[in-house]
Amino acid sequence: MSGTTTAAAAPRRRAAGAGANRWVVLVVLCASLLLVAVDATVLHVAVPAVTEDLRPGGIELLWIVDVYPLVCAALLILFGTLGDRVGRRRVLLLGYALFGLASALAAFAGSAPVLIAARALLGVGGAMIMPATLSILRQVFPDRRERALAIGIWTAVAAVGAALGPLLGGALIEHFWWGSVFLVNIPLMLVSLPVGRLLLPESKGDGQGPWDVIGALMAAAGLFGVVLGVKRLGAGDPVLSVLTWLPLLAGAALLTGFVRRQKRRTHPLVDLAMFRRPAFSTSVGCIVLAMLALVGLELIAAQYLQLVLGLSPLQTGLRLLPLTFAAMAAGLVGARLLRSLGPRRMVCAGFCLTAGAVLLLTEMGRTDDSALLLTGFVLLGFGLETTLFGAYESMLSEVPPERAGGAAAIGETSYQLGAGIGIALLGSVMNAAYQPGASGGVPGVPGPDSRAAGHSLGEAYEVAARLGGPAGVALRRAATDAFVHGLHVTLLVSAALLALGALMALRLPRVMHCEPARVPAPRDAADSRVSV
Repeated sequence: MSGTTTAAAAPRRRAAGAGANRWVVLVVLCASLLLVAVDATVLHVAVPAVTEDLRPGGIELLWIVDVYPLVCAALLILFGTLGDRVGRRRVLLLGYALFGLASALAAFAGSAPVLIAARALLGVGGAMIMPATLSILRQVFPDRRERALAIGIWTAVAAVGAALGPLLGGALIEHFWWGSVFLVNIPLMLVSLPVGRLLLPESKGDGQGPWDVIGALMAAAGLFGVVLGVKRLGAGDPVLSVLTWLPLLAGAALLTGFVRRQKRRTHPLVDLAMFRRPAFSTSVGCIVLAMLALVGLELIAAQYLQLVLGLSPLQTGLRLLPLTFAAMAAGLVGARLLRSLGPRRMVCAGFCLTAGAVLLLTEMGRTDDSALLLTGFVLLGFGLETTLFGAYESMLSEVPPERAGGAAAIGETSYQLGAGIGIALLGSVMNAAYQPGASGGVPGVPGPDSRAAGHSLGEAYEVAARLGGPAGVALRRAATDAFVHGLHVTLLVSAALLALGALMALRLPRVMHCEPARVPAPRDAADSRVSV
């Protein structure tokens, strides 16, 4: 058994993870994760309907889409460490309630500002739920072999949620109004609240010293600034734009101050000594690199399938499903692979397999090669999930149970940062390599139209349709060739980053050490103090 309970509850509550109950707990945690993962992507297909109904401005539409991941990423450390202090189950149940209320507000929002506010509240709820699920999982599975299997199931559910979002959203939009994509959260939350209260064990950290409120707010504000700046870079904002660099610099300054503050405190909010452990710091770096490759490649692959091959959004989603199914399979067999290969070889092999898949996909051209795409996406999904599984398992196993919330928050934050940096970095490489006609322009296409076509493939198609005739055909062909060239360059850069990840993984432990479960003594609940 594992976890800590309050002294008052200790005589009445069975220890966390005792007996078969821990597998029931895993089902509840995975249901929570599935909901949050679905909500991160379910709105994407509803954007046209939201635009038609609410008529948001360009900036408002950007915030409708981005405010959820921005707020969620910014608050992960705050709520992860708060769960260590006041109780992870308590934070998780509050997250359920807030998620349900915010979903109702979003579903019936009558204006863009109301929808933005509701999406921000959804981000707060998601930040309360995500690290709590992973830290409770760390508590209820003290045996590393069982925990590896549980993490494999947890990561497989995350992959399912990411894929279900657009498909579920598309199905609902076809039959109902756009708000229905949020209403599906409410019945699940109404079930999760009583079930979670009944079945989930409460656990806390060691409770030494007061909770650092100022440090938590510095981390939240700093992460918000960094993620916002990275997202603006990924959206194609000018590199020298004040609106891009101001939040980046302010966020970096706040995070630097946060780190210095933690080093000075006797009882820090985040134990920075964890980063001195090679397995922990390496695992965090591997998560960043894996997500950097995954999100950037998924975005570019979706554009290739729709703009170059001419597939519909639904067909595109179906083409990408093999990637998700392969990721699910990797999660389910991950525990066995970890036992046989060990963390070092497993994560390194995952990176190498992913890099091989990326290099294989450089064979993509102007015509559809379904066998190539299927093979590449399956290898990509299996390799990346193998990498993420091994990195998450190694990261959680390196920290004591009382620090599980903070460690889970760091892992989820690195996940979000990797995704944002991936879109910004690989998107920038793609934009730099995409040059239809190069400096000489496209023959027969006026200079202004040629320059407009150089912004993106979608814009090039619009210009080609307006021009018509031979000039339009020439522009369309030149733009498509330029996009495919840019895709190949981007894939090569991604393969190089994945190779770097494989080298980084060599710092992980060679074998999987199965430590004995530690049973901390109950402590007084009154020890949870808060300090500024």
